[in-house]
Amino acid sequence: MSGMRGQNSNGKPRLLIVDDEEMVLTSIRSFLELEDNYHIDSYTDPRQALDHVRQNSLDLVIADYLMPHMEGIEFLTQVRALQPEATRILLTGYADKESAIRAINQVGLFQYIEKPWVNNQLLLIIRNGLEKRFLVKLLREKISELDEAHSGLKEVQKKLLQAFI
Repeated sequence: MSGMRGQNSNGKPRLLIVDDEEMVLTSIRSFLELEDNYHIDSYTDPRQALDHVRQNSLDLVIADYLMPHMEGIEFLTQVRALQPEATRILLTGYADKESAIRAINQVGLFQYIEKPWVNNQLLLIIRNGLEKRFLVKLLREKISELDEAHSGLKEVQKKLLQAFI
């Protein structure tokens, strides 16, 4: 997408956290900043977060299930449409667990995390989600290289045939 800032331009994975509770954002953000080297943006309003998604390339998105103005499932569905390769994680309360499980296929959810979360589990899920994201990116690049090589080979074959006919 043109106009989007390149992901990892500074070498840091780009994370987006969306939760209507500022305390949740602060807690996750503070923990992650201590544990690893991430570029983290956070929003309490999913509508503002979607504007961010439209203008910035992301590697991983964490969204709360229950938020005013837009549920986390709807938000992640829109994220998927805008940036299908970004890893999507849903934060959910225990009571919303069944809905989260049903949403796994709908939004291509990588994982859901129950509140209250355990920091080390959250970190592991994020690291695994980022690893998946970068492996998919690498796979796409290799497929693209193979396509280019194949096209070049076809052109050489065509020229060889023309030379002998």
